[in-house]
Amino acid sequence: MPYINVKVAGKLTEDQRKKIVTSITNTMEEVAGKPPSSTYVQIDEIPREQWGVGGKLLSEK
Repeated sequence: MPYINVKVAGKLTEDQRKKIVTSITNTMEEVAGKPPSSTYVQIDEIPREQWGVGGKLLSEK
């Protein structure tokens, strides 16, 4: 049973979340032979002020 956790900075639309879940599920089926019914995808939408890169918060960019 695959469990995939996707973390993104900021908010996604419902359509974007659906596309991400569908794409990841299809990839697991095609590449790893995992049935869609056993593939779990969790999306964590993290506020930009809680992410940092290059020594700066993403909210500062």
